[in-house]
Amino acid sequence: MGVVYYANYLVWMEVGRVEFCKSAGFNYRDMEHEDGILMAVAECHCRYLAPARFDDEVVVKTRIEQANPRIVTFAYEMRLADDAKKLATGQTRHILVDRQFRRTRLPEKYFGMFGIETRMRP
Repeated sequence: MGVVYYANYLVWMEVGRVEFCKSAGFNYRDMEHEDGILMAVAECHCRYLAPARFDDEVVVKTRIEQANPRIVTFAYEMRLADDAKKLATGQTRHILVDRQFRRTRLPEKYFGMFGIETRMRP
C-alpha cells in the first residue's frame, strides 16, 4: 500500500517514552536494573489521522498525561518532520511492577520526573 505499517506507530510511542525519560533526567533501563521498577503497558490507544509513507521522517512528541505512584499515562503526537502534518495521536497506560511482575509503587526519587507531587510528611 506504500504506507508505514500501523504497528510501527506503537514502536514510535515506545521510542518516545524512552527519550522522554532521558530528557527528564534518567534512563528507563537504569530504573529497571537499579530499582527493579518496570512500566508494564496495560492499555494502548492510537488514532490514525493520515498515513506516513516509507522514508518519511516522523517526529514524536511525548508527554505525561497523568501520573501517580502506581500508574503512569503517556500521550503522544506523531507528525511529519517536513510540514508538521499530524499523522496520529495515542496514549499508553502503564502499571508499575517489580521484577516478579507484582504491582508496586514508583520510588519517590522519580516523583518530580513524572510530575508527581511529594506529600508533606509531619
